[in-house]
Amino acid sequence: MSSRPRTLAAAALAAVWLASCGGGHPAASTRAPPALESTVAERVRTPLERRLDGLIEAVNQGTVAAQTAGRVEAILYDVNDFVPAGAVIIRLRATEQRAGLAQAEAALHEATAREAEAQSRYQRISDMYDRKVVPKATLDEVTANRDAAVARLAAARAALESAREGVAYTEVRAPYAGIVTRRLVQVGETVGPGTPLMSGLSLQYLRVTVDVPQSIVAQVRRIKRGAVYVDGRRIEATRVTVFPEASAPSNTFRARLELPENATDLYPGMFVKVGFVTGEAERVLVPQRCLIERSEVTAVYVIDPDGRTSMRQVRVGDRFDERVEILSGLLPGERVAMDPLAAVRNLKPLTVASRTGS
Repeated sequence: MSSRPRTLAAAALAAVWLASCGGGHPAASTRAPPALESTVAERVRTPLERRLDGLIEAVNQGTVAAQTAGRVEAILYDVNDFVPAGAVIIRLRATEQRAGLAQAEAALHEATAREAEAQSRYQRISDMYDRKVVPKATLDEVTANRDAAVARLAAARAALESAREGVAYTEVRAPYAGIVTRRLVQVGETVGPGTPLMSGLSLQYLRVTVDVPQSIVAQVRRIKRGAVYVDGRRIEATRVTVFPEASAPSNTFRARLELPENATDLYPGMFVKVGFVTGEAERVLVPQRCLIERSEVTAVYVIDPDGRTSMRQVRVGDRFDERVEILSGLLPGERVAMDPLAAVRNLKPLTVASRTGS
C-alpha cells in the first residue's frame, strides 16, 4: 500500500470512530428525518458587560460580646456549626444575677403592698376631709405619701425588669441564623461587659464588593445592573450601589452588588468575576442543549436547507440563562439540531474502501 492511500484510510477510520462517539465530523452527511427537533440561531440584543474582579462578603457578620460579668459555664456551639436565630450559644454562671432578680421581685412585692396601703389611706382621709372632719394638712400628707408609694412601685418594677435583663444576659443568643467562624473564649474563663465571645456570619444574604474604574463608573451608576459569574453560572444582582467618592490611590469607585437570598456555592472571601452592564450588543445565541463537547472540541449539528445534517465546530462565549453565545462557526439563521445524540444516530457510518498500491 502506498503512503497516500494509507493516510486516507487512517483519516477515514478516525472519522468513523469520532462519529460513533458523537464527537466527529462525518465526511458524508445524510438527510435528517422530519422528526429531528431543531432551532434557528438568532441574533439577539443582549447586555454589553465589563468584567471585573470582586470579593464576596456576608451582609450579616460580626462578633457577639458579653453584656454582663460572669464565668463561662457552657459553650454550646463550635467553629463551622450552624446556629439557628435566637439559639443560646454561650451560657454564663448566673448566681449573682439570679440573686439580684429574687431581691428585685421581693422589693416589688413590698412596693405593691405599700402602694395599696397608701391608696387606701388616701381614700379614707379624702372622704373625711370632704366631711370637714380632718384639716387640709392631713390630706396633703396622705397625698404625698400616696404619690411616693406610686413612685416607689414604678421604681421597683423598673428594677425587676433590669434584674430580668441581667439574667437574660447570662444566656448569649445568636442575633441571626448563621455559621460560627471563631470561638474566642473557653469554658471557665471570667468575662465582663464587652468581652468578645464568638464570631459568626450568615450565608443567607451575600454581596460582592468591586473596585470600578473611573472610565466606566458613569455607565455603571446610570444603568445599575450587574451579575456574578462563578462555575459557569450567571447570577443576576438584585441591587447595585456605587459609593459617592473615589479611592485616592487608585481613582476607583467602590461598588456593592446584593446577591439573591440563599445563593448556592458562594462563600465569603471568594473571588468572583463581576460583569457590569455598560450598554447593549448583538450576539448569536442558541440553546445550550444544542452543544456537544468532546475534550477540547465544542460543536453543534447544523441542518442545511436540503435537510442534510453535519457537525460543525464552534467557539462559545457567555451564557444567558439557557442559551449560549456563539462567537464563531455559526451564522444567524442557520438551523441546528436540538438533540445532538439524536442527530448522531441519524448519521450513516462511513464506508472505507481499501485500495492496494504498488
